Amino acid sequence: MEIIVLQHIKVEDPGYIKDLMLKDGVHLTTIELDEGEKIPEDLSKFDAMFCMGGPMDTWMEDKYSWLIDEKQKIKNFVINLKKPYLGFCLGCQLLGEVVGGKVIKSTKPEIGMLDINFSKQKESDLLFSSFPNKIKALHWHSYEVVNLENIKDITLLASSNTTKYQIFKYQNHAYGIQFHIEVKDTTVNDWGCVIEYKTALEKQLGQGALEKFDKEAKSNMFEMNNCSKILYSNFKKIIK
Repeated sequence: MEIIVLQHIKVEDPGYIKDLMLKDGVHLTTIELDEGEKIPEDLSKFDAMFCMGGPMDTWMEDKYSWLIDEKQKIKNFVINLKKPYLGFCLGCQLLGEVVGGKVIKSTKPEIGMLDINFSKQKESDLLFSSFPNKIKALHWHSYEVVNLENIKDITLLASSNTTKYQIFKYQNHAYGIQFHIEVKDTTVNDWGCVIEYKTALEKQLGQGALEKFDKEAKSNMFEMNNCSKILYSNFKKIIK
């Protein structure tokens, strides 16, 4: 199995799911976009695409010009090639833009361990049907996808109290996940070293919040890792 992974900062990789993929012998091609690496022109050889989070936002094309090409490549992969796609956080927002939605600054940032509530549509979904109706997941974002209501082939699968499109899918092969369940024990401290993330965290939760956030994430790690296992196991089933 060949999977391409689009990364926007080295510390935000597929995390626990990456460990599962490597254990399975999946061949990963990682493109570190923030370091100037280019996405291949021919994406047809890849069976699936992962698109990860990052400290930049979808509208920052002047500062990060590679976002323009990235959006075009995602559009080709998802809409033209119709291949499986899994986008987390920024990767979720990029998918939202590509299929016709809009990314806006959230009324209130979501940072911390917060609840995700699934819609009735998840009961028949290929990836999430075996998930419980409510899970707790790690959030670290200030922007969100909107205006997907009237777009053909979009299904809303989960929301939070603040963000409507926590999980959505395009047709049955491309998924946007605004939160993080791919995390590991080291994730919060690793991300806390990124100045943009640390600033947002302390602005929302106060000085010294990193240690408390790390402890809370670790106390929920077993459940998040289990969700990652289910997600990955089901994602493999939609890869042809």
